Amino acid sequence: MVAGWPSRSALRHPSYTRRALTISPYASLRVRDFRRLLLAHGTLTVAREAQIVVIGWQVYELTHDPLTLGLIGLAEALPFIAIALYAGHLADRAPRRTIAIGGAFAVMCSAVALLLLTITPGAIAVTRVWPIYVVISLSAIARSLMRPAVFALSAEVLPRELYPNAVAWRSSTWHLAAIAGPAAGGVLYGFSGPALAYSVVIIGMALGVAILLSLQHRAAPAASDDVPIGESLKSGIRFVMSEQVLLAAMTLDLFAVLFGGAVALLPAFATLLGSGPEGLGILRAAPAIGSIGTGIVVAHRPPMRSAGRSVFIAVAGFGVCMIAFALSRSFWLSFTLLIVSGACDNVSVVIRSTLLQTRTPQHLLGRVSAVNQIFIGSSNEIGEFESGVAARLLGVVPSVIFGGCMTLLVVAAVAWRSPQLRKMRGLI
Repeated sequence: MVAGWPSRSALRHPSYTRRALTISPYASLRVRDFRRLLLAHGTLTVAREAQIVVIGWQVYELTHDPLTLGLIGLAEALPFIAIALYAGHLADRAPRRTIAIGGAFAVMCSAVALLLLTITPGAIAVTRVWPIYVVISLSAIARSLMRPAVFALSAEVLPRELYPNAVAWRSSTWHLAAIAGPAAGGVLYGFSGPALAYSVVIIGMALGVAILLSLQHRAAPAASDDVPIGESLKSGIRFVMSEQVLLAAMTLDLFAVLFGGAVALLPAFATLLGSGPEGLGILRAAPAIGSIGTGIVVAHRPPMRSAGRSVFIAVAGFGVCMIAFALSRSFWLSFTLLIVSGACDNVSVVIRSTLLQTRTPQHLLGRVSAVNQIFIGSSNEIGEFESGVAARLLGVVPSVIFGGCMTLLVVAAVAWRSPQLRKMRGLI
């Protein structure tokens, strides 16, 4: 044990106060299995984010149609959401470590399939990109099964008092990986083409699987009740609907990102700004640069005292950044605006994730995180489809301006309808 640090049993004790947490911003990192989960999460995210850039540029280079970029999001969202509730039920009934390993291995297999499609002559072409969508859909099923298990497992290996600290570090790890991943994907594609890029992605995913295999935590969650699967699935939904603050935070995130995100259209903006796949990788990494800064600040500061007000300000700032990004014609100004948007977005992520872990009983974590997964899957992947459709109908730039304006309207509507979230102070 490091001198001056509290023991694991002391961390679990109710007398361990917020003041103690502020003294030890690295407290959650002392737990070995949590460190391994972070490392696996980061490694898999680097590989996945690199793969997203490669897929996006490969499809856009073939078709030059922004709608095909939106269809990538739809191909991922539909299967992802379709089995999310069952994935949560499974995470509360089966060993979460096993589910996490199996899901990560299946995601790695999807990367192998993309490589085979790329190196096989005639497998994909200008009018034949549907095989890529099929692989994306299968990968989405694997990720949907994996996410609730990983989320619940990270809470399972830590005492409750460390959840806010752990969320900040997990968010920072994800965003650090989301900086390295897109940059690596863009550089690899730009200098060597998609085949080598997919090969590196496979290696990264294999490393992530190996790290998950090294986890020592093997306990299966004990089912608190013996109810039919249909009733089990409904329990997660009922819990979220009964927690008005949590529901409002999820709703705010869902609609803000659904309308306000421009990530799916970054290949088109990279072309508009006069850059190639290397520039796309830089733009794709920009939001993560801002997000990781926010995460580190949150980890080193005392718990938020005005969390409700902070989340509304942050999401409104995100919407303003999207409008300014659409109007920008300078690559580095666009890059800077994406950094600021990422910083704003991560405030919402930390608050929502902390609320989810602190307000949900352990035996419901898998199912409630699955409901959250539906919200996030809807906002991210379906948001990409919405962006593609809006870009086809309105044009690339007007569609993002419209989305940013809608984000501001969503913030106003949720603030008006959810005074509990607006007035919320602490997260624990």
